[in-house]
Amino acid sequence: MPDDVFKDLLVVELAGVLAGPSVGMFFAELGARVVKIENRKTDGDITRKWKVGTEPPENAVSAYYSSVNFYKEVVMADLTNEEDREEVLGFIRHADIVIANYKLGSAEKLGMDYASLKKLNPGLIYGSVEGLGSGDNRAAFDVVLQAETGFISMTGTVDGDYAKMPVALIDLLAAHQLKEGILVGLIRKGTSGKGCLVRVSLLESGLASLANQATNWLMAGHLPQKMGTKHPNIAPYGDLFETGDGQKFVLSVGTEKQWLALADLFDIPKKYRGMSNDERVAKRAEIAIVCQKAFVKFPSDDLWKLLESKGIPYGRVLTVDEALSAPAAQNMIIEEMQEGVLKRGLKSVVFSIE
Repeated sequence: MPDDVFKDLLVVELAGVLAGPSVGMFFAELGARVVKIENRKTDGDITRKWKVGTEPPENAVSAYYSSVNFYKEVVMADLTNEEDREEVLGFIRHADIVIANYKLGSAEKLGMDYASLKKLNPGLIYGSVEGLGSGDNRAAFDVVLQAETGFISMTGTVDGDYAKMPVALIDLLAAHQLKEGILVGLIRKGTSGKGCLVRVSLLESGLASLANQATNWLMAGHLPQKMGTKHPNIAPYGDLFETGDGQKFVLSVGTEKQWLALADLFDIPKKYRGMSNDERVAKRAEIAIVCQKAFVKFPSDDLWKLLESKGIPYGRVLTVDEALSAPAAQNMIIEEMQEGVLKRGLKSVVFSIE
């Protein structure tokens, strides 16, 4: 897919942290001119300072900041300063899209809300990332959303502590919702010529992403619990095993055909072989012990070949460095020099259209 599909678009990003900036980077990767406005009074986007211990303290941008801020023009501005404000409004007058994630009431105070800006630019598409909604003005950081949308309650191991997902996934899910909304707005503008306000709530994005866990509760009264990597509806699916040479892996047996192939390949006792998925879910722990006894007899390379030969899905538990060393990941790595720092990160646009 050509990376200049949005080359005629001007996007002004009035957003910080992760959700809004990842939407800006999506448009930047596809050729749009993206002007990122950062607060001069606070030394810019807060994530500039979110550094891990291995980063030089003198670097102007952190690895975290870099993850969603490639290919943008950065303008430091104080929107309470008239000269800075006029500079920013100059961009917005000609913009196709504005992306914002202000706290409740802040955009209106600064005159950067949709109602104010559409007077300046009637065709503007204004994408707004909102937090917890319903007048709740707490800072909507991702861990708060993971807690209040139910994700943390079902993340972790049965006997262990609760855990959060190790990336700000609710932010990224909300970003996808906002991209979709803005793209719909662009399509509509192509026929009507009118701009629009696109609103996304972090809370609603998180709730919408509960997917089958939500319907398990809504339809069956099943309350999701901590299960580690396991799946409440399927077994053995997500169960962790170990090969003879210590490689951890997961199985994802999703069909009866796959289960029978596994049972035949490793000579699983007959009493388990004919079990339906419901029966396997009920006897998950017992089946896991039987499978582990079979798998530990094989070195990993031999086991992978056997599983693949019978079409049995599995996944190796790789560390991040191992995952990023794979050819697919290597093809996704991007680089850019910004403020004296060589940024390295991953593409956010990975779909293709032919």
